[in-house]
Amino acid sequence: MAGRTNTPGQSVSRRLLTVLDCFDVAHPALTLTEVAGRSGLPLSTARRLIAELREWGGLERLDDGRYRIGIRLWTIGSLAPQQRGLREAALPHMHDLFQATQENLQLAVLEGTRALCIEKLSSTRAVPTRTEVGGRLPLHATGVGKALLAFSGRGLLREVVDAGLPRMTPHTITQPGRLAAALAEVRRAGVGYSYEEMTLGAVSVAAPVLGVDGRIRAALGIVAHSRAAVDRLAPAVRTAALGIARWVE
Repeated sequence: MAGRTNTPGQSVSRRLLTVLDCFDVAHPALTLTEVAGRSGLPLSTARRLIAELREWGGLERLDDGRYRIGIRLWTIGSLAPQQRGLREAALPHMHDLFQATQENLQLAVLEGTRALCIEKLSSTRAVPTRTEVGGRLPLHATGVGKALLAFSGRGLLREVVDAGLPRMTPHTITQPGRLAAALAEVRRAGVGYSYEEMTLGAVSVAAPVLGVDGRIRAALGIVAHSRAAVDRLAPAVRTAALGIARWVE
């Protein structure tokens, strides 16, 4: 559940944003009833707001009656200068890495206590993933998430732990002490791993993209079948991340 309530006096714009905030990587498409439940809004209010968002292009209706984020929101979001600059810097390196590996690639940035995927390359030969551009991923259960978390301040780790470490699969790290130890290893090695912690059958390795000031800007990750030797992919993803960092302010 999104955990939101129908606050008295809440503005129309706030309620529209509440509806949009119901959608995430785990819930990319929702029914009217689900939107009302996750937002805490009355069904009639949710129906009216969804209609307004559809008319504007912020939501679109699927054939099965569910709703998903519309293209207009992505078009507006793509104008964000930080994300646009990162994508432009990253794409040549991502294409080179993709040609060499033929595996799924993800470029992610921090968004609060989650990782936001801003670019993705994939192959029909690669392992299926649930990640889409614009989707959000947990920091504690993914390679890109661990790379972002390891090179952020300790305050972010406290926020993530305090919010809870949900178990995505039987392999997900849910103990704060184990997560802290894993992040220390990410900082030492310069890469982060996820071994079927987000999706069964998939493993990942990711490297941070650091600015000239040493601050984290993004993370670049490879997602492969669990049978893949991701440690052999680590040097390639780290080299690509370093290449991207040369063009990032």
